[in-house]
Amino acid sequence: MTDTLAWDTYSQKKPARRETNAAGETTWFNWTQYPDHGPGAEVIGAGPGASVLELGCGKGGNLAHVAALGARAVGVDLSAAQLDAARERWDGLELHQRDAVDHLAGCGERFDAVYSVFGAVWFTNPDTLLPAVRDRLSPGGILAFSQRPAIEGCYGCQASYVNRHDDPEPLVVRRWDYTPEAWVERLRANGFTDVTAEVIPAPEGNRRTGTLLVRAARRSGNQG
Repeated sequence: MTDTLAWDTYSQKKPARRETNAAGETTWFNWTQYPDHGPGAEVIGAGPGASVLELGCGKGGNLAHVAALGARAVGVDLSAAQLDAARERWDGLELHQRDAVDHLAGCGERFDAVYSVFGAVWFTNPDTLLPAVRDRLSPGGILAFSQRPAIEGCYGCQASYVNRHDDPEPLVVRRWDYTPEAWVERLRANGFTDVTAEVIPAPEGNRRTGTLLVRAARRSGNQG
């Protein structure tokens, strides 16, 4: 499975999360690609008694903070290497090595929030993923995800490359990029409401690329 190999390779390149953040906290939530920047877990309302699912949980840093807030913290990732790193460092996580859509289709339960931080929502066809997420959210439940903003004119399915140290040919995975307005339309068409999509500006300095953050609620009642 090429995607599994790609994400195992990515795991080797991605550094472990710091022991503490700038505020001295041992767990924290970070939506952007920059440390100590942007909103936190309040976006999904993770708190005591909530049931939360992360799609593409990686090494578990954000999910560990969800668990620390008292929520049931469930994570799914294709990479065994990523999940092994998460188990080695964090306690209180329920982790599954599986494709995101397959897990959503087979888990048979509902969640108060489903989220993805530069994770599976970015790398899964939304025509397949969004209905699967909707069906696993409780009415009024939250879907939120972050990723890099789309490059102007480069929309839909794009190629991403994961380089290997021992092979000049990179591994290729697919990602899906859209404008904020297009994400709003897609989510509304798939039974979500209260949809927001905004680009969080990069922190001050020489960084220029912001972070796209999208949030929506599953429509209540029998609609959608």
